[in-house]
Order: sequence, then structure tokens, then C-alpha cells
Amino acid sequence: MNAEIRKGGIAMPRYIAVAQRSDLPEGAVRTVEVDGRPVALFHVGGALYAIDDTCPHMGGSLSEGEVVGDEVTCPWHAARFSLRTGEALSPPADEAVACYKVRAEGDAIEIEVAD
Repeated sequence: MNAEIRKGGIAMPRYIAVAQRSDLPEGAVRTVEVDGRPVALFHVGGALYAIDDTCPHMGGSLSEGEVVGDEVTCPWHAARFSLRTGEALSPPADEAVACYKVRAEGDAIEIEVAD
């Protein structure tokens, strides 16, 4: 999602803090709420990823799925999704999940949000 705030004619992204670094050690997954929706936050291979937590196929929680590399498998029906893009990589899911930009600022983990 591309959230921007206009400041002096320059578009600026807007980020909100959703966790502390200590809440998400390497290999951890956590569900956070962003604008009223559950988002799965992953710390994998030194990188932070955030995608919608709900599988579009039948609503399984992706934060409860198995993570291998930069992919997560839905625990309900084994649809796979890219943590980098949210793209559905295998059936039965046939649509992507939203993918969010994530950054670490000091001790805070922040996700870019839309206005």
C-alpha cells in the first residue's frame, strides 16, 4: 500500500508503530492490528515482512502457517503466499493478500498505512 502525506508538494509516507524489535526476534511471527485489520508481521532471514493475516481462500490465519524462506503456507488448505509481494503462489488461493512496507526505526517496528 502506498500511503502518502503531502508536505510542501512532496509526498511523504505515513508509518505507524506496531511492535518493538524485542517483540519479534529472528524467525518470529506476530499478528498486529493495522487500521482495524489483522496483519501478519514476520521476521525472516533478517528481513521484516507484513501481509494481511487472512487467507483469501477461506479465511485461515497466515500467521499460524509454516514459513519456509520468504513464503508462508496457509494452515487450512496449504495455499502459499510470497512474504515479499503477497502474491498467491499456489491453489486453492487465486488472489494475493495485501503487502505492506515495513521499517525498523530505533526500537520500533513500523508499517506504512494508507490514509
